[in-house]
Amino acid sequence: VSNAGVGMAGPLECQSLAAMQSLMDTNFFGLVRLVKEVLPDMKRRRGGHIVVISSIMGLQGIVFNDIYSASKFAVEGFCESLVVQALRFNVAISLVEPGPVMTEFETKLYEEAERADYSRTDPETAEIFTKLYLRNSKDVFASLGQTPEDIAEHTLRVIEAAQPPFRHQTNVAYTPMAALKHADPSGALVTDAFYKLVFKYDAVLRLGLR
Repeated sequence: VSNAGVGMAGPLECQSLAAMQSLMDTNFFGLVRLVKEVLPDMKRRRGGHIVVISSIMGLQGIVFNDIYSASKFAVEGFCESLVVQALRFNVAISLVEPGPVMTEFETKLYEEAERADYSRTDPETAEIFTKLYLRNSKDVFASLGQTPEDIAEHTLRVIEAAQPPFRHQTNVAYTPMAALKHADPSGALVTDAFYKLVFKYDAVLRLGLR
């Protein structure tokens, strides 16, 4: 089970390349290093199961999570490419895709975001992040967040499955979001929906979450 991960949220201009590279080294290359270690023996034994804790943000990018989403997209693409070869050797790969999870990981991330320096971006972007994004994110976590124990139970079900699924989303509230993206290959539908949700109907969103 690959579960290592670090987070990053905020305006792109305020994040250093070194921090971005460090995140990718953990979230993506950490997984790659693990798989390189375990896969050869699994192939020799012709049996095994690699379970990867991904994220719903590996399926749909979320505003102000550019680099974190990129790392999870990389995880998804890596596993999607590898799974066909792995199946030839009777090795299963499963992606567990949670939405928000209520842990110290998230608490620390948002505490750091509230204290961060946003002087490297324009005032409008800084205000959108601090006044809209952070406030809405707290409501999302309070309303839709899962516990670590819940994610562990989902992961256990994936491990014990007679035919392990390739993808397993842990929160049904995010199923329409994933479906919306696939409904329109041009991307216009989901982009328009998210734009309106963030910039036009954010008050309705917060009310609904509460």
